[in-house]
Amino acid sequence: MLHYKVIEIFTSEEERWGGKQLYTAIVQRVNDLKIAARCIVTRGIEGSYENGEIATGRLEVLSYKMPVRITIILPAAECDTVLPLLEEMVTEGIIATRDVQVVSHKTRGRLLPRNTRVREVMSKNPKRVTTTTPVDEVARLLLSSTPTLVPVVDEKDRPVGVITQGDLIYKAGMPVRLGLLAEAGRKEVGEILEALAPRKAREVMAQPAVTIEECGLVTEAVELMLNKNVKRLPVVDRAGKLIGILSRTDIFRAVLSVCPDWGAFQEKSIRVEGLHFVSDIMRLNISTVLPDTPVEEVIRIIGCNDIQLVCVVDKEGFFKGLISDHDLLFAFSERHPGIWDYFVSRIPFTERGRRHKELRNHLRARTAAEVMNTGIVTVREDTSIEEAICFILEKKIKRLPILDSEGRFKGMINRDSLLRAIFAR
Repeated sequence: MLHYKVIEIFTSEEERWGGKQLYTAIVQRVNDLKIAARCIVTRGIEGSYENGEIATGRLEVLSYKMPVRITIILPAAECDTVLPLLEEMVTEGIIATRDVQVVSHKTRGRLLPRNTRVREVMSKNPKRVTTTTPVDEVARLLLSSTPTLVPVVDEKDRPVGVITQGDLIYKAGMPVRLGLLAEAGRKEVGEILEALAPRKAREVMAQPAVTIEECGLVTEAVELMLNKNVKRLPVVDRAGKLIGILSRTDIFRAVLSVCPDWGAFQEKSIRVEGLHFVSDIMRLNISTVLPDTPVEEVIRIIGCNDIQLVCVVDKEGFFKGLISDHDLLFAFSERHPGIWDYFVSRIPFTERGRRHKELRNHLRARTAAEVMNTGIVTVREDTSIEEAICFILEKKIKRLPILDSEGRFKGMINRDSLLRAIFAR
């Protein structure tokens, strides 16, 4: 549900503002604000006023002052901006507001209403750290929350930088990504966090922080995300203070609430410019291995690619499963604790093998088919972008394998490719 407000103004048709009829002036004023609002004016057929006057179309002498109701429905975040303007304009009448839960807000041919603002879809009250916060506390904060970004603020609560998982790995020396660290034992986690403790947030943060104002358009925020290659944006107010975080997930949720019904468009063979199937945006250069590939080779491939996973396909190209570093750690951690060194050590892969000869021999003996994850959500090439977004949000996944109609692996889509596609100019 989208949180919206309804503003209703009860006045009469004789009221004026700036030389125009009041209702005309209000409609124009709301339109000029460039917000995702709709406005409707209705003229009553009869009515009465507080002073005892009656307006009715049945008598010409009483029909000059017919009642008018002006209804404005808008995102709740915009209400505080609009109300003071209306209070100034309405010198005779009643202004009322009420909450309303909007099921959907659709605009033909667009994925979001043209004037949707960042404040309407952002996540509010984000966690934050200061420049002097120890890096181990930053890591704990990221481990305990969903966003893998934390803003760094100054003494006035203004973002001066951000810290992401990448900053912890490449600047602070954290040896594994947060997803793996969360699965490690207490001893391993403690050792890694202890090594991070001497450093401060200001030493590893990315600066300056790439931010967006709350009044900015969502389309502008998306363009900024894509140009700066960032997944999340700290949101600031007019004074520059941190008030929210805008993530790709926030945007996808908004798109699902307001986007057109792809199914209906397909059934009627209506083409809408800019809408695509997942086959149009999938990534093709995804590493694949055969089911009988030794696990040792799988680890080498995962260590060399940028998405930390490989797809398992048979000789005919049919999709069998996925293997991530998480799957490997889970498969071997109890029987072979040395697997942890494969992921956290900075020494070369071959040297790690020499130090753990027994584990290396075991990795050679095990195959991709034995450790792959087969419970993977997949979609077909003709799946709509809307459906793909639904899968990613509902299943809380970052990537979706794409298969043809017979089940052969074709490629992969992720959140970044979806964002680029749905906001392509």
